[in-house]
Amino acid sequence: MTDRRSTLLKTLGLTALTLGGLAVANTLAARAAERRYPPEGRFLTVDGVRLHYMEAGNGPPVVLLHGNVSALGDSLASGLFQRLARTHRVIAFDRPGMGHSDRPRDRAWTPEDQADLLARAFDALEIGNAVVVGHSYATLVALALALDHPRTVKGLVLMAGYYFPTKRADAALVAPLAMPVLGDLLRHTLSPPVSMAMMPGLLKTLFSPRPVPDHLTESFPAALTIRPGQMRANAQDGVTMAPAADRLQHRYADVTVPVAIFAGHQDRVVEQEEQSGRLHHVLPDSTMHWVPDSGHMVHYVDPELVVRRIGDLSAGKTAPRIVAHR
Repeated sequence: MTDRRSTLLKTLGLTALTLGGLAVANTLAARAAERRYPPEGRFLTVDGVRLHYMEAGNGPPVVLLHGNVSALGDSLASGLFQRLARTHRVIAFDRPGMGHSDRPRDRAWTPEDQADLLARAFDALEIGNAVVVGHSYATLVALALALDHPRTVKGLVLMAGYYFPTKRADAALVAPLAMPVLGDLLRHTLSPPVSMAMMPGLLKTLFSPRPVPDHLTESFPAALTIRPGQMRANAQDGVTMAPAADRLQHRYADVTVPVAIFAGHQDRVVEQEEQSGRLHHVLPDSTMHWVPDSGHMVHYVDPELVVRRIGDLSAGKTAPRIVAHR
């Protein structure tokens, strides 16, 4: 009995040392990532939340919102931000908890919560009547903005979105990371190195059927996405996505602004025929753009096409209901 107890104590001590070492290593790695990818924009505190954003250009306002496990650097890596800045006032936000923006623990941070916060940020920055562009998870945030804060939105561009609830294995996998105590332990120890090891496969899935762009390693801050704080935000977004889609789907018919929907038939993250195709039928004032040879990252395939459609919405121009691109 004494030998077993001694073995157990040694095992527990070794486990504690290992986890403590991982926590220290992950903290150092997070600080190194923040030094490598420092904030390039400005900060704005709204409702006690510090938001990081970038702004450039003059003209009609356009707001860019990135998806999950991402940051505003996505709009820079794809070239959307730079192209839009030639003719528009373009503002890209790090959504709460992502990139260099904070996410306090005092609320659930559903798409509606994020839309409410962004609407206050719009007021502070004097952004009104903007074309709001959302990718992936952020399409729900963009729709919530149009529904709950219609005066802020002139039109929507929704790319590779998720709009109707389905059973998703990825939500179940990340659910432990969103839990109190257990999630804190995992995010500070085991999850960052596991996520880093999985990152190449994730990027390959996101960009499939096309290759991952050569410049992405330097231009997109992937290391920021696996910091313990952002992993909490990633997990929260993952588990709130389907319930939010279930709530919002009953309100889509109330969207009063024109909507441009972009999707790729070969999306391996979201079934776009089921999601984007269905949304197009629900929204009477929408155009459906099927981007050929494209998966989830449709804005990397043809950013000029997305920019042209944003320009059309800014100028109040109409387009055919379904647009096939070659």
